[in-house]
Amino acid sequence: MKLRHFLLLASALIISACQGQNAHYENITAQVFADKIKATPNAQIIDVRTPSEYGSQHIDNAKNINWNGDDFEAQAAKLNKAEPVFVYCMVGGRSKKASDKLVEMGFSKVYDLEGGMMKWNAAGMAKPSDKIVGMCPQEYGDMIKADAKVLVDFYAPWCAPCKQMEPYLLKMQSDLKGKVNIVRLNADEHKTMISDLKIDGLPVLLYYENGTLKWKHQGFMSEAELKKGLE
Repeated sequence: MKLRHFLLLASALIISACQGQNAHYENITAQVFADKIKATPNAQIIDVRTPSEYGSQHIDNAKNINWNGDDFEAQAAKLNKAEPVFVYCMVGGRSKKASDKLVEMGFSKVYDLEGGMMKWNAAGMAKPSDKIVGMCPQEYGDMIKADAKVLVDFYAPWCAPCKQMEPYLLKMQSDLKGKVNIVRLNADEHKTMISDLKIDGLPVLLYYENGTLKWKHQGFMSEAELKKGLE
């Protein structure tokens, strides 16, 4: 009986400790992220992507501190640890690592944007723009109708699952030439279509037959699964 009580007490202490650590960190949706920024005077917002990513688009008043740079910790240390910090990247991977580091550094509250800028844009939080970046909807429509079968792969160089899929996609691109037109589009270079298609995560595969969407898949897809989907 004493052993049982001891184990229950130990479990409670472990759970309590974990909850205490998590109290400093929250992964929140785009709308909540925006609302909290609005409600926080002089909000500390960190864009942890590369300078080029930051330069192409960023949340108003965000400071660029590249997670993959050499001085992330030194730059972050200049912020006020007693005030909330709002962190984001493109899809959430880098911002989670950065948020964990900030909590470790002693920041009292870290808000991490769930799904990053892709979710932010998909939720309609970005400023409206008439500028076409990359392929426009008309060009995209012509492309998917140009061949009987078209597979469109939206990817990004920084996307880990995209990198995993790249070798067999390139091989299939060659092997299936004349049967299925496999088109790979860099999401960073085709932002207009990312917005138009409401893509909020990568990689994304869209398979068309005679211009009609047959299926869509978001996230990693194995070579075997992809081949089956193209049968």
